Amino acid sequence: MTESSSRSTRRTAVGIVSSAKMERTAVVRSERRVKHPLYGKFLKRSTRYVADNPGNEAQEGDKVEIAETRPTSKTKRWRVVRVIEKGTSR
Repeated sequence: MTESSSRSTRRTAVGIVSSAKMERTAVVRSERRVKHPLYGKFLKRSTRYVADNPGNEAQEGDKVEIAETRPTSKTKRWRVVRVIEKGTSR
């Protein structure tokens, strides 16, 4: 089987770091727009991801790309892949 040697594609998300106060950990908030089923108004909904931040490269306010990975702690199931844009809050 040649299929087993290739790694399956992992889910990725883009969000803004809302907290980087922990060591090697960042909290990333990803927003999406959802249409209300009855009234049709678009609402903002956000999801909070706890991601592994190796080397503490991502800081608060940075726009980052995260990818799903195996669990590294009780709540960490994502890791920071790259910093897309540095935040202006520093």
